[in-house]
Amino acid sequence: MKDRVFVRLDARLDRERDAPVALALSGGGDSMALLHLAAEWAGMRGRALLALTVDHRLNAMSADWTRFAGETARAVGADWRGLEWRTAEAGPGVTARARAARHGLIAEAAGAAGARVVLMAHTADDAREADWMRARGSTLGRVREWSPSPIWPEGRGLMLLRPLLDERREDLRDYLRGRGQGWIEDPANADERFGRSRARAALTGGATAETDRAALPPEEGRGLANTSLAWAGVLEAPRDLSAATLAAVLLCAGGGSVPPRGERLAGLKARLASDEDFTAVLAGARVEAAGATARLMREPGEMRRGPPAPLRLAPGETGAWDGRFEITADAGGGRVEAAQGRLARLTPQDRAAAARLPAAARATLPVLIRDDDSAPILAWRGAKVRALGVGRLALATGETTQERALFQPVHGETPPTDLFSGLD
Repeated sequence: MKDRVFVRLDARLDRERDAPVALALSGGGDSMALLHLAAEWAGMRGRALLALTVDHRLNAMSADWTRFAGETARAVGADWRGLEWRTAEAGPGVTARARAARHGLIAEAAGAAGARVVLMAHTADDAREADWMRARGSTLGRVREWSPSPIWPEGRGLMLLRPLLDERREDLRDYLRGRGQGWIEDPANADERFGRSRARAALTGGATAETDRAALPPEEGRGLANTSLAWAGVLEAPRDLSAATLAAVLLCAGGGSVPPRGERLAGLKARLASDEDFTAVLAGARVEAAGATARLMREPGEMRRGPPAPLRLAPGETGAWDGRFEITADAGGGRVEAAQGRLARLTPQDRAAAARLPAAARATLPVLIRDDDSAPILAWRGAKVRALGVGRLALATGETTQERALFQPVHGETPPTDLFSGLD
């Protein structure tokens, strides 16, 4: 087992990287086994390991569990951080809310430490349980070995690596027993009020799960982000996409965090597969299908109904705006808002640059407004702007497969150097 796990870690992670590798540590058997395996791997490869434990505050023993996890992590040579879900509240939907809170806290802590990969202890049993739940109507996503953080935009550029996906839960516990290492058994795992617990009980009782490992057809997503207008948030795609790839492109173009599913996604896929030229809106994205391709961009009407909050940036400060752009202000600082309603106030040069884009995309561009309330300028004029959808799509479609690529710029995320040339 150890050899298999080390091969998976070596295949994805960079031995030469100074940044730590993060690890989600609950204290349960799966994550405890991963902690020991990852600590041994990190010691052999010269990498720092940062274990992160989230106290959900939903069990009277949670503080003791957190302390146990921290003591064990430090004993094997890992750095450790304890995190707390301060707004914890039991009740309907608590599992989904806890999962979102956990991912959010882990993404924030990993990012602050400089980590770009978080190791997760999902096993073959977890994957089977997720399949069982999805076959019964759950919207739980597929469990993949290498996938982006589901938290957006806070988790941008952060990948989750699951090196135990081919390992069985009981084998991991045998491994811990052989090391004399205990673990926590959360009683919620046997509480059949929760879907995961029902799945576990059913599969233990001999039920079968329909497995579906192919989240994306091989190679389908390759190169989708490398379009000439991607720097402005406009993506292009062929019309014969799978539902999974189409959902990813919609999210990346619209800047949202909830993937479209069900009948609306299936309906859009069917329209794209036809010869029809049309315009449609889904997941905050506008789809303009014409000929053999479709252009996807932020839908200005939805932006008008629910405008993104202004992003105020001090000189040199970086922030994400509308889930689509990462912006670092120059020495002048200012606030970032949508060009919608401000296009007429742009300089002739900026209006000419915006005119190079599809009409619907112009109003959704970020503009920078200085503190003196002077006329707005396209954000590229007073800031370093990176289109998040480009790298996000490369991660979601499996184009970026290794840690080292997470630290490299992605082609198309910044505009050509001659964006404003010839417009003076």
